[in-house]
Amino acid sequence: MDAQKMEVPKKNIGVLILNWNGEKLLKRFLDNIFYESNEFSDVILVDNASNDDSVDYVTNNFPDIKIIQLDKNYGYAAGYNIAIKKINYEFIVLLNSDVKVTSNWLFKPISFLKNNNNYAACQPKIKDINDNEKFEYSGANGGFIDIFGYPFCRGRIFDNIEIDKKQYDNNIDIFWASGTALFIKRKIFIEIGGFDESFFAHQEEIDLCWRLINNNYKISSIPESVVYHLGGGTLNKSKPRKTFLNFRNNLKMMFKNLPFHLLPILILRNIIDLIAILNYLAKFKFMHAFSIILGYISFYMTIPKLLMDKIFLKKNNFKLDRIYKRSIILDYFILNKKEFGLLDKKKLN
Repeated sequence: MDAQKMEVPKKNIGVLILNWNGEKLLKRFLDNIFYESNEFSDVILVDNASNDDSVDYVTNNFPDIKIIQLDKNYGYAAGYNIAIKKINYEFIVLLNSDVKVTSNWLFKPISFLKNNNNYAACQPKIKDINDNEKFEYSGANGGFIDIFGYPFCRGRIFDNIEIDKKQYDNNIDIFWASGTALFIKRKIFIEIGGFDESFFAHQEEIDLCWRLINNNYKISSIPESVVYHLGGGTLNKSKPRKTFLNFRNNLKMMFKNLPFHLLPILILRNIIDLIAILNYLAKFKFMHAFSIILGYISFYMTIPKLLMDKIFLKKNNFKLDRIYKRSIILDYFILNKKEFGLLDKKKLN
């Protein structure tokens, strides 16, 4: 379908599903997404030039789903940026193709954003589709980072994933909303420049959310809305490519968004990440160790441009709201605080 024909939607919610060679996932999850969403939103497939039969499958089986076909694989960041510029909805939901949604999953997050002008984005509770009692790695019940930039979630710190006992069922302000199921106001998304396309994929939503906070917007977790995520549908976390992207992008995000006087934190990050390299080597995961080194090399090569952007574009607009003012590594590995509920909440303000 010609994307230009979608400029004036009948509904004010667009659910965008980015796809690249994901026919198997679409066959498993799309029927549920469409059934639970179509009455109140337009469902849109954004196809990153798949060479499988994804587009034909959707065209033949879901004629009401709109399709934006891109000319190459732009990745998560640029793929969504291009698609979002072609549509005109008040609210957009960026949803992974390996997600099962629940009844009324759209209502609470959209209602919250509609009634709170100072909030730009939010996320639902994200649970594990293979173990329904547990949160899911990619976002759990809302994301945070520590002072060194390491991400963690309300319900998941590093690889320790908690059982959902409704212990985090209150709405709270969070630092980042997961790209697995990201609700955001389109106007604000465009206003702050969308995703950083140099990230390609991974941690671009954390960078986006930090820029929202830098521009005086807030982000919330809405646990009354629940989705179930398979995870690793596009790039499994055990792949060295994901290790490279996570480390490189996280370093770029830190350099971009930290105030100048806190940039020396990255020196300490170098030391901590050296321990991560040694840990991978000790486990004979040589490609992962090498991927961290490549991530650093790629980051260092971008510093001149990042510095120029920081000086001329960002000015003094840097905030540390909702960043955990401690080391999550210290808390987790030394102090054995492996659950979000054990952390010092005063350090999250």
